[in-house]
Amino acid sequence: MIRLIIFIVLVLALDFYALQSFRSVVRNPWVTYGYVVISFAVFGNLVFQGMTFERGSGVNSGFYLAFSLFVLVYVPKLVLLIFMFGEDVFRVFEATVNYFVSKSDESSALFSSRRKFIGQLALGIAAIPFISILYGITKGKYNFKVLKYTLEFDDLPQAFDGYQITQISDIHSGSFDNKQKIEYAVNLVNEQLSDVIMFTGDLVNSQSSEMRPWKSTFSKLTATDGVFSILGNHDYGDYKRWPSDEAKAENFQELLDIQNDMGFDLLRNESRFIEKDGDRLAIIGVENWGKGFKQKGDLSLATSKVEPNDFKILLSHDPSHWQYEVVKDPTHYHLTLSGHTHGMQFGIEIPGIIKWSPIKWRYKYWAGIYEKAGQYINVNRGFGFLAFPGRVGIWPEISVITLKKRVNNT
Repeated sequence: MIRLIIFIVLVLALDFYALQSFRSVVRNPWVTYGYVVISFAVFGNLVFQGMTFERGSGVNSGFYLAFSLFVLVYVPKLVLLIFMFGEDVFRVFEATVNYFVSKSDESSALFSSRRKFIGQLALGIAAIPFISILYGITKGKYNFKVLKYTLEFDDLPQAFDGYQITQISDIHSGSFDNKQKIEYAVNLVNEQLSDVIMFTGDLVNSQSSEMRPWKSTFSKLTATDGVFSILGNHDYGDYKRWPSDEAKAENFQELLDIQNDMGFDLLRNESRFIEKDGDRLAIIGVENWGKGFKQKGDLSLATSKVEPNDFKILLSHDPSHWQYEVVKDPTHYHLTLSGHTHGMQFGIEIPGIIKWSPIKWRYKYWAGIYEKAGQYINVNRGFGFLAFPGRVGIWPEISVITLKKRVNNT
């Protein structure tokens, strides 16, 4: 309750300051009234949804919608605040200097004119995040991107030179609201014509029933060597309050059955082998292991049938597992496939120039390809979305990774 009160006070302070800045630019009182009404309606709805939202109830579309509207309305206000607060600090400094030095009668008019100009500039710049967030909510969450990578290895078996993997992660089917877009994305996965498809966890948000309407759609995923999958932290049903342990167990069993019905080969601390022309790849899948999350992943159990000289591809949902356990493990895992972070569904990416998201302050490895100690990881940005029903700058991803045998020219 104390945190809620602090949050309300901070938001109201932001609203009051932003309103003063808004009124210095927009003189029409009806526009101002509309601004106030919209602000209080959006903020009031968020507070109401937050106070009535039970954390153990699973997905709450009302709260997520309220949260998305709050982000849409209040992030631009933060931009406005930054500009106008800077102007006010400079204004106080300048007024002090004028009072003791020049005492010019023209200063008041100059202040008013400059403040209006700064306000207009701030409103223009604040429109950028508003439009970006609006696009992210309406279009960006289904703006699927195919990202292609080529990785070279000295010890890749010759028969697998050019072998292609398509990875998807974090489906979060309980968030979907557009069947046509999801069917398009599934077709896009199949159009890559990869040798194998690998899904790295979080099929649902809270409970297995979320996947029922989408089972036939994802059953269409197909590849020559099949579809392999693992569990993510959301797949265990831990984010919903169940009436009994039996109900939770039944939910989990249904999720396992759905994966089997869709043709997914689910790996739970175990391995499979793909054989080709006398060579083989080891596909290793562990249960969820994450720093601050469930830690059921068991590398020793998962590799019990794997030989030291096998080429190893590890499926592990949370990239913190790679950071804290996999890289330092005695077994050399050539390639790890993860997801989990979603790239926070918010950031800025310009290939070859910038890749940034606030999630980097929580996860060292949060999106794309990384290498350490001769081992690679790909952190997929996610297929679906969670909590915030949109994506801004970090788009839903289909990863396509081609394995190549490094040519030794010496």
